[in-house]
Amino acid sequence: MVVVKKKVVKKVVGKEKKTEVKEKKEGNEVGKVSGWFSHVSVAAIKLTAPLKVGDKIHFKGHTTDFEEKVSSMQIENKVVKEAKKGDHIGIKVKDKVRPNDQVLLVK
Repeated sequence: MVVVKKKVVKKVVGKEKKTEVKEKKEGNEVGKVSGWFSHVSVAAIKLTAPLKVGDKIHFKGHTTDFEEKVSSMQIENKVVKEAKKGDHIGIKVKDKVRPNDQVLLVK
């Protein structure tokens, strides 16, 4: 699933107004947040696509909207460099996430 954001930009050129629609494509969904551990700032994510350390991801929800680079990832308290579809992972995040927030891979 590709999420497309549309942003309407109004410019004044001479005496007339010009309206442009800019589209920003965000990457494919790689998972959903299944839990949040506030005391360690860790998001639990159920993956629907592969993910690896170094990838940039976007958390998107009703009140959540931020991007972050995956700096570390764990499965069952063991540090891993990559995870596959179906894995349940934990990653350190800078902001609060909520269950069912989308996790999108930024290209």
